[in-house]
Amino acid sequence: MDNFGLYVILTRPAIGHAAAAEIAVRRGVRMLQLREKGLPDGELLRIAREVRAVTRGTGTRFIVNDRPDIAVLCDADGVHVGQGDLPVAEVRRIVGEGMIVGLSTHSVAQATAAQSLKGVDYIGFGPVYPTTTKTVPDPVVGTALLKEVLGFSQLPVVAIGGIFPDNIDTVIAAGAKNPCLVRYFMEPPDPAEVERRIASVQRMLL
Repeated sequence: MDNFGLYVILTRPAIGHAAAAEIAVRRGVRMLQLREKGLPDGELLRIAREVRAVTRGTGTRFIVNDRPDIAVLCDADGVHVGQGDLPVAEVRRIVGEGMIVGLSTHSVAQATAAQSLKGVDYIGFGPVYPTTTKTVPDPVVGTALLKEVLGFSQLPVVAIGGIFPDNIDTVIAAGAKNPCLVRYFMEPPDPAEVERRIASVQRMLL
């Protein structure tokens, strides 16, 4: 799998999931993940299908966080799992060989181990900076370890965690090709502002 640029995660978007997905598609975002922890299964599936309806047939690949079963039921392009979720081999048994599978890593050791895991298409590495998007965040890895992982990873690496326009230059300087921003895109209640923010970050990656 090749590098894909800006990675956008949908987590409680102020403008709604479908509207945020429509902007991502319009801006040519190639990877869009739905990450909504704690929702009832039925509601999560409803939202996943709503987002899938927006991304279907476009260049935006739709990834479901944590839940390979929901990914299959909504016909997503892929699933992203963490260190405490189902093992990648079991995820593959559920989703088959056609889906993208991403894996979160939070240390050099985990990122190294992921290189030899059959069935992993890309890894997330972070949090690069302190973040509040997780109830129990993992220890901050910083840009030095990010640069180290980028130096040896044969898989695309998504740099994630506490990334904003005022520090993304350090992430890019470390070599990141696939940065992920969450709160910066999800907080504005105005769709035009969300689109402006995505466009401005995309320009930083050119």
